Amino acid sequence: MHYSLNPRLIPIVLILCSSLFLRLLPGLVIGAVVTLDSIEIYKKHELFGSKPTVFFQCKRENKTILPDVKKKHVLYIFKGEESWQPLTELTDKKCKRCGFYEKDSIKPDDTFDEWELCASDFTSPHGKYTRYLKKEFKATFLCPECVPHRDASNHSSGSPKGEKRMHWAFLLLICGLVSIVLILGAVTTYKCWKRKKRQHEQARFLKLFEEDDDIEDELGIGPLSHVM
Repeated sequence: MHYSLNPRLIPIVLILCSSLFLRLLPGLVIGAVVTLDSIEIYKKHELFGSKPTVFFQCKRENKTILPDVKKKHVLYIFKGEESWQPLTELTDKKCKRCGFYEKDSIKPDDTFDEWELCASDFTSPHGKYTRYLKKEFKATFLCPECVPHRDASNHSSGSPKGEKRMHWAFLLLICGLVSIVLILGAVTTYKCWKRKKRQHEQARFLKLFEEDDDIEDELGIGPLSHVM
């Protein structure tokens, strides 16, 4: 019995394989969203401006200005749905150099604090992380998606080497599935092309016979003329 894969099913199979790959390797592909839950500043660095312009920024990323933060010793609480949210995205494989800064109209921007922000910092069950610097600020970040990333890193194999082996195994599995689908698709396409070519040649061959019969009829040398 001969089986072949319908070419129309190939994109569907590829989408399913890609979806499975994203589910199996979330830490390598999908970023965990980090939002600002609350912040309180204890000083302002700008001497001439009446109200400070505070912003958050990670290295090689855009500035996120906090438009509501204008006064010292006031606790600002956010819902995570503000237009300037989220602050950034993290993976369980790499930290980011981030910080809080204040715009300065004359000299370079002032720094409240600058540190390495990592998914593993969010140790709270709800995915919260608090950063505090005396006489500067206190901020709480929220990243619920960082919690499963951290737990997966701690419990998937019991060691970084085991985790790495498991990730590579998933990667090889998905690559193997995709390769099989591509090979089946190529074989099916080739067979379809070969069958159409054979049908075209047969149709052409029959057409030649029909043309020969028409010529014989016109010349009167068909089978009936030989009998007579």
